[in-house]
Formats: sequence, C-alpha cells, structure tokens
Amino acid sequence: MKFSSESRGVIRLPFAKYGCSVLGAPLRYIPCTGPCRMLVIAGIHGEEPETTFLLSRALRAFETPFESVAFVLCANPDGMMLGTRGNANGVDLNRNFPTGNWSREPVYCRSVLEASRDTELLTGNLPGSEPETQALVSLIQELSPNLVLSMHAPMGCIDAPQQSELVRALCDTMGLLWRPDIGYPTPGSLGTWCKEQKSPECVTLELPRMSLEALFERYGSNFAALLQKVDSTF
Repeated sequence: MKFSSESRGVIRLPFAKYGCSVLGAPLRYIPCTGPCRMLVIAGIHGEEPETTFLLSRALRAFETPFESVAFVLCANPDGMMLGTRGNANGVDLNRNFPTGNWSREPVYCRSVLEASRDTELLTGNLPGSEPETQALVSLIQELSPNLVLSMHAPMGCIDAPQQSELVRALCDTMGLLWRPDIGYPTPGSLGTWCKEQKSPECVTLELPRMSLEALFERYGSNFAALLQKVDSTF
C-alpha cells in the first residue's frame, strides 16, 4: 500500500462487487491483497453520510491497495441516495442481522440527537431478510477478518465491549472516549451478530456531530494514518 500526501478527487483503489441493493445498486467493496485482518464498513445508515465522506477522504491518500484491510464505502446505497436511515424497504439494516435476539418489532430513531425517537423503521420480515444484510454477512464470512470497524454518527465515542488494541488506538487517534455499551438494546445489530459468531471483534466508531469540512480537517490525516498502521502492525 502506497501513501501519497497529494489531495485527489477520486479513490484510486480497485473495487469489487459483493451484491446488489433492493433497488439494484451494486454493492461494492475495496479488497485487500492478502488475508483480511480488518474490514471497515461505512454508510450502513443512509442518514450518516459523514461516515462515507470521511472514509473516502482518507482512502484518497492511497495509491495502491492495502495488504490486510478491506473497505465497504457505503453498505446502504439506496438509503444514502434517498436520504433515509433504512434501505429502500424502510428497514434499519443494523437491526436486520440474523441474531438470536432479532425482533420483528419496529424500532424508532431520532430525527436529531436531542429529540425523542420519532421515526419508525422496520427490522425486516425475517432475520437477514434484506439483500444488503445478506451480502454483508456473506462478505464477512468470505473475508474472515479478525476485526470489523463499523462507522456511525453522531454520538462521538468508541463503542466496544472491551478496550482492545484497536479501541485504544481509535481513542488516541480520534480523541474520543471509549464506551463499553451504547446504553440501549440493539437486537439484530452487526455488533451482536459478530459477538454471536465469536469472531470477528466488532468495534463501532461513532463520529461526533460536525460539518464535513470540520470532520476532514480534524480527522482526515490521522484516520488515514491509523488505517495505514493497522495494515502494517495489527
């Protein structure tokens, strides 16, 4: 993996297709050249475009693929296009994973962080019912990474059951606090699914609320450097 300090308008790393969305959009990821240590996933919620933005800006600094880190730039392209948290079926993909605690009951999210939970989302007809979820599960199983870094916003913390090496590195790099629990149940989530599989370890990076420009200015270079470090040392 070759790093460049020059600012580029496009990602120069190769993409591969791993599935299709409800509306037929290709689901693409950036593969690594060797065994996968970590898979970074952004954009699972369409109302969190800052995750895709920051990851894109970090990856534009690299000219060649990573050896051991793979990337999903946007796991929910329909939701991102429509401006909705869920996919085109109105399903919160992060409540649709085939876990033992999956629930058919709708979930409610906040339109803004300080508001009450006022927006209803479905969890799917069955666990893992959505093509985006199915494709992501298959990709994780195929790549068999040791770590999954799931990017969200805007709670501004590192959410993980324990303070692993990755968690400590994220806290240092991003200047965010570690939280062992997000504070509410998350049935059918990616994190719960990973925990039930025993591997990979799933760490959630919750970006803080700020403008896209401020996100890049504060975190762009440091996040790129962290990804480079994970590829070479973790």
